[in-house]
Amino acid sequence: MKFQKKSIVASLMLSAAIVGLAGCSTSDSSSKAESEQQDVLTVAWPRDVAEMNPHVYNPSQMFAQTMVYEPLVGYGEDGKLVPMLAKSWDISKDGKTYTFHLRSDAKFSDGSELTADVVKRNFDEVLRQTTENGTHAWLTVLTKIKTVNVVDDATLKMTLTEPYYATLQELAVARPVRILGDAGFPKDDDTSKGVKEAVGTGPWVLKDYKADDYAIYERNEHYWGTKPDVKEIKVKVIPDAETTAMALEKGDIDLIIGEGAVSTETFKELEKDDNLETQISEPYATRQLVMNTTRETLSDVRVREALAMSFDKATMVDSVTAGMEETADHVLATNMPYTKDVAAQKAAYDPKKAATLLDEAGWKLNASGTAREKDGKPLEIEMMYVSADTIQKTMAEAMQSEWAAIGIKVNLVSEELANQVKRFKGDDFDINLFSNYGTPYDPHTFVNIVASEGFGYHTTMASYDKQQALNKEIKRALTSTDEKKRQALYTDILTQIQEQYSIVPISYINKIAVYQHDVEGLQFAPNRDEHSFTGIKLK
Repeated sequence: MKFQKKSIVASLMLSAAIVGLAGCSTSDSSSKAESEQQDVLTVAWPRDVAEMNPHVYNPSQMFAQTMVYEPLVGYGEDGKLVPMLAKSWDISKDGKTYTFHLRSDAKFSDGSELTADVVKRNFDEVLRQTTENGTHAWLTVLTKIKTVNVVDDATLKMTLTEPYYATLQELAVARPVRILGDAGFPKDDDTSKGVKEAVGTGPWVLKDYKADDYAIYERNEHYWGTKPDVKEIKVKVIPDAETTAMALEKGDIDLIIGEGAVSTETFKELEKDDNLETQISEPYATRQLVMNTTRETLSDVRVREALAMSFDKATMVDSVTAGMEETADHVLATNMPYTKDVAAQKAAYDPKKAATLLDEAGWKLNASGTAREKDGKPLEIEMMYVSADTIQKTMAEAMQSEWAAIGIKVNLVSEELANQVKRFKGDDFDINLFSNYGTPYDPHTFVNIVASEGFGYHTTMASYDKQQALNKEIKRALTSTDEKKRQALYTDILTQIQEQYSIVPISYINKIAVYQHDVEGLQFAPNRDEHSFTGIKLK
């Protein structure tokens, strides 16, 4: 913490001058204080990190879980899968059997060895929870695992009921397939009730915790990989973003990182501060308008295309995000696997053409010229957004205004995130201002739920006359063992989805980081749910 260091040193120098001492005790104290300061990185976070259990969800914070626990496979740059606890793996020709060869140098934070038995113990428990109550059924691979067997201490064999190419990618997610050490399991192995100890193989170990105040993680001295440079990370809970920014400017914290960690206006102000550094990541996900095509008003592709081209997306994104986010023309960002060959969605801002499309679809302006009607019914649509998301709210209001200008009435509804997701899954919406799941979940998770019953994305293609054929194509992409065929299938699938205008990309979501000058080596992790602290140094 830069400013505190200066005050400590100044105080010591003044004391030495007064008493006429320049001896070893003062020098030693100064060095010790400065050394301790350099060994602790203080990070602000808006919520309590909660339980350090790799097999549970909210309110446990994913970035904190990934500091302690590791997967068999990691998600690297451009979606490349990299070795983690598995140093290598073999896949059978039929795509149904995965053999993982574990690292011999990996240990848990209590010093115990990583073995195939403890990895199997984790999968057995996660699969039990999935089978008995569906807790983890959202992760498709867990519904396809037939058996997990120990070959020897360093080898594990996983057999699926059918080929599923995204198996490795799904094993890289933040939860629930990261590995807990034996000492962490309760007597009955039921981790849904909690763990005995937070014992993982990750670079950090939970040292101290005070609910809704802070969590302190210390360096795991047993870590198999490159050990972190800093000795400790203190995660300080500061719910209010503006208070967080003030704490950073005062030097009380070293780093702010994450999606929407501060408002766009505040980020721009912090950029001007000569005492601070800033970074913006590559895209992690896409803001989208997701349209329910089972609704009569949205079942016509001409109406959906008219909505897409009747608001000035580029100007809105630049204004609302202060240039922090890039306008999106692809449903999935092209830094994700299998997305690079997909053409952009062609919906240039053109209110006149949008009006023509609405006329062609039978939605004519009424006598006053202020609203569109068809068969005596007004063109009226509801759009929901997350109440706590100020960017979504501002964008929703901007689109509402521009759509009104061509005669479309849009009623805005703000929802708590949990209720928004519930309504989305229940197909209880007209338009949802949403985002895809991003790295490492897409594109396979995205296309999977487009073709799955009982989820909002499925309704986006309900009016598509080739929907059944598209669903079969998605199935082939997910089960194909041929890389070239899979690429061609994805290109065609994503192109068809974009051409239907049932999902309209708005902007690419990224992370921001603001930090003190003495923080060096900060890099954004490729996985949306992780923060890479291990390479950070403090001057």
